Amino acid sequence: MNTNTLLERFLRYVRIDTKADEKSTTYPSSPGQLVLGKMLRDELLALGLKDAIQNEHGLVFATVPGNVPGAPTIAFNAHVDTNPENSGKDVDPQVIRGYAGGDIVLPKDPTKVIRVKDNPDLNAVIGKTVITTDGTTLLGADDKAGLAVIMEAARILMENPQIPHGPVRIVFTCDEEIGYGVKHLEPAEIGAVVAYTLDGAASGEIEDETFSADAATVTVTGVNIHPSIGKGRMINAVRLAAMFIDHLPQRTLSPETTDGRNGFLHPLTIEGGTGEVKIGFLLRSFDTDELPVQAELLREIARQVEREYPGSKVKVETRKQYRNMRDGIAKEPRAIKYAEIATKRAGLEPKFKIIRGGTDGSQLTEKGLPTPNLSTGEHNPHSPLEWTCLEEMEAAVRVVVELCQVWAGR
Repeated sequence: MNTNTLLERFLRYVRIDTKADEKSTTYPSSPGQLVLGKMLRDELLALGLKDAIQNEHGLVFATVPGNVPGAPTIAFNAHVDTNPENSGKDVDPQVIRGYAGGDIVLPKDPTKVIRVKDNPDLNAVIGKTVITTDGTTLLGADDKAGLAVIMEAARILMENPQIPHGPVRIVFTCDEEIGYGVKHLEPAEIGAVVAYTLDGAASGEIEDETFSADAATVTVTGVNIHPSIGKGRMINAVRLAAMFIDHLPQRTLSPETTDGRNGFLHPLTIEGGTGEVKIGFLLRSFDTDELPVQAELLREIARQVEREYPGSKVKVETRKQYRNMRDGIAKEPRAIKYAEIATKRAGLEPKFKIIRGGTDGSQLTEKGLPTPNLSTGEHNPHSPLEWTCLEEMEAAVRVVVELCQVWAGR
């Protein structure tokens, strides 16, 4: 494996601003996603994947032709966009070779420190190459590490025809971070029996279960009037929104108070003024049947606020995002079994995990294409404290190449 090309790819990809935009009315939601997609298409063509295309939605498809007759087609997926909560503009990656251990102070914002006590995984990468940001942006390893891993695996397969494998489909999606990664994608376009998202943490992790997820918007409507004559007439939606949030469970059902299989209600955004305020929520549970229960809790709080402030209106609207992929993946047991075999062949100890989040694989699985998730070395995603490790990305490349051989029966 050429670690230089892997690192160069990753650094090239993270420098392109592909931050998703929840308020956009276009697909993809930001122009940088099209820029990076075109770059990936051109690089795939240069590798010899003659059918590489970027379609009208910005999705990128390509095929590594198989060399084992009758071997099933499998697919690998990563997404080009980055999370909207932090800037992805002018990313300046810091490459720390031979990481000596200890806390990492980020150079352009010394208040940003990647601390070992909060990142015990740093102890596993001492002596290796760690990549961070300068502290002013996120890194984008979620999921540009996945892009780099898949591209490097494609290069290895194309340059080494002696490696046995069936047809390998490559799919790069847009707007995964805002729930629209497979909005314009159907399994038939991929044509595989199984797919794998490369969008995970550390090394050797295999994930076949995610949260089920809905989003909710709470619209608080008050009465706006000039404050000089507001007595008995004004109903301040900002105060009511604060009351609404204060009525949420204080010690349960929040990301701050849950882990493992415990779900949560997460107020994510708030905007507005005296007349109207909108609060955006994430609803998450490993049990899909719990999502309506969470939504009903929001509606009951809404009714409480309306009772206390007659004349106000609090509306709760929900929309489906994705569903736990456990049941769909169970229909194709080889998906996990072969990932375990490939991980061991790559020299890693398989670690079976659940995802307190979701991937494009959640929705692809729901559409009928079993799609577990594999490690790529993502740590602290969605944060200026995000970091990755080159050797963990290299390990992910080995897993992908081995997985292609396992599915080919070799």
